[in-house]
Amino acid sequence: MAGCLALAACEEAPIAPRDRLAAEPPAQSQPAQPEPSAESAAERRYYARIQENYLARGLLRGNDRIEDAPFDAEDLARNFLRIAFFDEFVERDGKLVAEPREGRLQRWEGPVRLSVEFGPSVDEAQRRADLAAIDAYAARLARLTGLRISRSDWRPNHLVLILNSDERKEALDRIRAFAPAISPAALQSVRDMARQTYCTVIALSDDTSHVYVSAVTVIRAELAYRMRLACIHEELAQSLGLVNDSPHARPSIFNDNEEFALLTPQDELMLRILYDPRLRPGMTLAEAEPIVRQIARELLPETQAETAMTVEDRLAFGYARGR
Repeated sequence: MAGCLALAACEEAPIAPRDRLAAEPPAQSQPAQPEPSAESAAERRYYARIQENYLARGLLRGNDRIEDAPFDAEDLARNFLRIAFFDEFVERDGKLVAEPREGRLQRWEGPVRLSVEFGPSVDEAQRRADLAAIDAYAARLARLTGLRISRSDWRPNHLVLILNSDERKEALDRIRAFAPAISPAALQSVRDMARQTYCTVIALSDDTSHVYVSAVTVIRAELAYRMRLACIHEELAQSLGLVNDSPHARPSIFNDNEEFALLTPQDELMLRILYDPRLRPGMTLAEAEPIVRQIARELLPETQAETAMTVEDRLAFGYARGR
């Protein structure tokens, strides 16, 4: 059983003063939640300030106005090949090390059934918002890939965990029970998630067929809403087979600069390429490259017509602004 792991992270940035818009809607009355540890409470404050800083710098953008980030068929093909055929991390001496390594095409060939589990610390308002975002996004990914992707507790094959720092450290048994083939190094990466790592996904494929059989996504519950939304977009898309990041991909969420929070038109096209029937799991980069370039040339005329933010995205961003 082979696995790939992707992290959503960024370089630490100076934190701006708390003078920007609130990231969460007004609090509503609800049952008392377990008291978080001092560490978790400090993390929530920290990530709220990080989000404010991103917004002050014009980051975590939507995808409705991307005229400043044009791309052509060559860009699309090159970015796809770099993102789909290179693993972001390798395992060395029992640890995961950031080192792009060429691999084979991996993707799902059957339904993706998402089971979403929250830690006890996550309040009802946050649960409703995150589930609504996941449901809308799953439907969008299904339209792009042709896969059946939906939330289901019947034989789930993708576990999404939204946990605070205390709960994440206690979730290793749950992850191991869900995905017994997961490596100790991958589990350690979840337990010891660096502060600048906001979320992660681990997808496991069959060694022979290179078809995904299970995945686990872990998202920090302490993140402010738009950062959680960005994690949902990036990790669920990466779990479908776009496993790497590239500093040259723009506009794209597969870029650690945090410029875009939502799946962009180029990202949508990369997903369509990934699930084009002319490609198959297990292909090498050399085998797939001429096919990918042909598909990119066919898809390019549609890019300029597909730059509008979806209704779901507009609603999600409106919620993020507290509207």
